[in-house]
Amino acid sequence: MADTFTTRTLSVPTGSVETVYDLTDACSAFLQEAARGRDGLLNVFTPHATAGLAVIETGAGSDDDLLAALHDLLPADDRWRHRHGTPGHGRDHVLPALVPPHATLPVIGGELALGTWQSVVLVDTNVDNPDRHVRLSFLG
Repeated sequence: MADTFTTRTLSVPTGSVETVYDLTDACSAFLQEAARGRDGLLNVFTPHATAGLAVIETGAGSDDDLLAALHDLLPADDRWRHRHGTPGHGRDHVLPALVPPHATLPVIGGELALGTWQSVVLVDTNVDNPDRHVRLSFLG
């Protein structure tokens, strides 16, 4: 079968609080249609200067731990040269250097080949932008 490339853009309402938003179910649903049982790669990309993607455990406190670690590394204070929006917003523009806006994941038999406790998440510390987009692309 020839290689195929399929893409879809998700709208993700992150609201007005810092969040780690689980995309795993949306990725799996996309692959049911796009991969149709084939092997390949899923590329996940968020076209925002103030958000990133990570593969972490969720639901056991790790999502809150990630946000706490980002607060330690990137405090929301007045040290940032990039100044507009909410105080400390400059840190949101540094976030993608630490939590990149992309992830490429293996797909085997049409399913994400994640570890038992791994989830694909959108990390959004920018409380000024409540609506995000995530592009899913399958290359089989």
